[in-house]
Amino acid sequence: MPEQLYERLAEIRHYLHQNPEVSENEFKTTAFIKDYLKKLGIEPLSYPLKTGVIAEIGSSKPIIALRADIDALPIIEKTGLSYASDNGAMHACGHDFHQTSLLGAAEILKEREAEIKGTVRLIFQPAEENFQGGRQVIEAGGIDGVSAIIGYHNNPHLKPGQIGLRSGAIMAGVEQFEVTVEGISSHAARPDLGVDTVLTTTMIVNNLQSIVARTVSPFDSAVLSVTHIDVGTTWNVLPAKGFFEGTIRTFNPDVRLALIEKFSKIVEQTAEQCGARVSIQWGNSPKVTYNDTALTPIVFENSKKFAQVIETLPSTGGEDFAAYQEKIPGVFAFVGSNGDENAPDWHHDDFIVKDQALPTAVHYFVENAFKLLEYYGDQHG
Repeated sequence: MPEQLYERLAEIRHYLHQNPEVSENEFKTTAFIKDYLKKLGIEPLSYPLKTGVIAEIGSSKPIIALRADIDALPIIEKTGLSYASDNGAMHACGHDFHQTSLLGAAEILKEREAEIKGTVRLIFQPAEENFQGGRQVIEAGGIDGVSAIIGYHNNPHLKPGQIGLRSGAIMAGVEQFEVTVEGISSHAARPDLGVDTVLTTTMIVNNLQSIVARTVSPFDSAVLSVTHIDVGTTWNVLPAKGFFEGTIRTFNPDVRLALIEKFSKIVEQTAEQCGARVSIQWGNSPKVTYNDTALTPIVFENSKKFAQVIETLPSTGGEDFAAYQEKIPGVFAFVGSNGDENAPDWHHDDFIVKDQALPTAVHYFVENAFKLLEYYGDQHG
């Protein structure tokens, strides 16, 4: 990468890092991306999206999409960086890095537009952190006509210059649950006159811990975590209502369905045993990020031209890139962004991405866009 381009991209990332915007509110970020693309001679397309940007380079079929997410998290930053955010939000997952690399790829692709045999569609996606942006892009028509889509997430435990890839599941399917427990309030001195939601809630939470430990095969992977419990407001009253929420993570669709069924059964049967009522609400969260088994080996080999490519383990984190992969073939990678084994992970208030990782991320987009255009061009004549 030319030094001038690298320095410009580092400045862009620092600006974006210093001015983060949370999901559904990426208005200034959207304006910045549109303005930058226009300066490159790339006109943003008109799609019914509140935030986010879609643009194209080239013309005709096939169409390969490149996707980067642009939203931040409601976290107060504690990195101490000279370009740290002070607005109460933070790019604690590195989406500033993702969108910067796609802007860099856009610049290179525009310069090489005469070489593009087809179209490269650039998707700067909003609202990944609340898992809604991918669906919004799809509903707006953002992947209509697309043959395949490429994306990635930075990985602080890989070094700059490294890429992690694997066919099949690379990030977990996510289930978000909320459970409301209803009983009958009573004085703490007379629990026999009520239905104890504190006891019911804690019994349910305790019983749920047996699901993964005793019903999931040791050859499969799953996580069930209760992360928030809210029941009662004072010391001498048994409350009428309780609440808890959390998440289930799986890599196998059959395991996912089995866990949902077992979860519901344990919640309902435990509540019935205690004489309480329950309701379960499931969130609109992503399924497994599942890499296409035909395209992933192609991207794996092609990426060796500019990076050290390793077969990675899957992550139990979730990604709404999975929404695209439900519709069209897709490849999702991990791009090394720090390399320190003690580096803070995603969503930490001292999470840091190194600028040195930018060239690999940019080349990942550019070189694999050309490779997949060639693949689909040959395949479909």
